[in-house]
Amino acid sequence: MKIIILDGYTENPGDLSWDGFEELGELTVYERTKFEDILEQIGDAEVVYTNKTPISGDTIKACPNLKFIGVLATGYDVVDTKTAKEEGIKVANIPTYGTATVAQYTIALLLELCHQIGLHSESVKNGEWENHIDWCYWKTPQMELAGKVMGIIGYGRIGQATAKIAIALGMEVLAFDEYQNPALESDSMHYASLDELYKRSDVIVLHCPLLPTTRGIINKESIQKMKDKVMIINDSRGPLINEKDLTEALESGKVAGAAVDVVSTEPIKSDNPLLKAPNIIITPHMAWGTKESRARLMNIALENLRAFMNGNPINIVNS
Repeated sequence: MKIIILDGYTENPGDLSWDGFEELGELTVYERTKFEDILEQIGDAEVVYTNKTPISGDTIKACPNLKFIGVLATGYDVVDTKTAKEEGIKVANIPTYGTATVAQYTIALLLELCHQIGLHSESVKNGEWENHIDWCYWKTPQMELAGKVMGIIGYGRIGQATAKIAIALGMEVLAFDEYQNPALESDSMHYASLDELYKRSDVIVLHCPLLPTTRGIINKESIQKMKDKVMIINDSRGPLINEKDLTEALESGKVAGAAVDVVSTEPIKSDNPLLKAPNIIITPHMAWGTKESRARLMNIALENLRAFMNGNPINIVNS
């Protein structure tokens, strides 16, 4: 069996091993894949793995040997799953690999918004403390989280993991999700409508998938329903936010700060309005990238392929 891995560098920049895939077939790993090279790199392979390289319906139809497409991520919108199903091709994703890592990163973004630790460290290194008239200083408002309300939109595994840390910090959690599990509610966590969540939350965190119903869920209208000086965090999917509307809210001060690990077009483009917005942290889609998380991802991807080869496919998203 011929196995191709597209844009493999982000999953494995050299600190992991593809050996398990080599045991299952003839393996070729392309560290990077340009759009114009997709068909050539897939060639006559029966199995292809992709992270962010799109596998369109036209690509699927042009590769008649394909039997299995593996996505090296949880989100699988880069694959035309409908055409794949029509062509009898199974598409599998990685549903649970990054829960702890992404929740940890969410809180890291929140704490940086609260304290701007990097900014203050640089100011000390640049001599500001040494030459300051006072024995201490802070260049930005400092925020204590205990007693504040975190609103989490999307209360799946990552949302729940984030909530546990927030509660440990003394926060109350409001969660919005279309599928509610009352057993998860407690004195510190309650489900809420979107309007209630907007109205009461000091911090709003996005952990929902990108769907027609969630695209642009953070926009001018929803922001107007929020508390003044709210903070917004997104390490889920960029198009969940209308970036122009968020920029304007940051400029007006309605939103006190924002932190995003994802944007509408990735890599980010120079005309993205968030690049010029005040009080925003932007990181390069790295929330998932701990070695531990990527190792779990690779192991699950390998198990997906083994299960498919054994006739019992798992984690199939286009059944």
